[in-house]
Amino acid sequence: MREAELEKKLVERVKELGGKALKFVSPGNAGMPDRIILMRSGRIYFAEVKAPGKCLRPLQRRRKKQLEQLGFKVFVVDSLDELEVMLDAIRPT
Repeated sequence: MREAELEKKLVERVKELGGKALKFVSPGNAGMPDRIILMRSGRIYFAEVKAPGKCLRPLQRRRKKQLEQLGFKVFVVDSLDELEVMLDAIRPT
């Protein structure tokens, strides 16, 4: 599955859960995740979508670590299986 197809599926599935997966652009801050995921009750997550088998670039790894140190969960989604892992983690209880 191509990266664009996987990203589209992520947006659709998050919407099904009642959330929004907005394209995240942060001028002057290269390497930020592709999507910011907003869920009910003010829960916020980030997702970096990669083509199958592709890894985070060094700057993306640093940004992921920075966000995690602030207490945010950052998912790296490179397959439908990883998408399901993310959805299970963000699903309302």
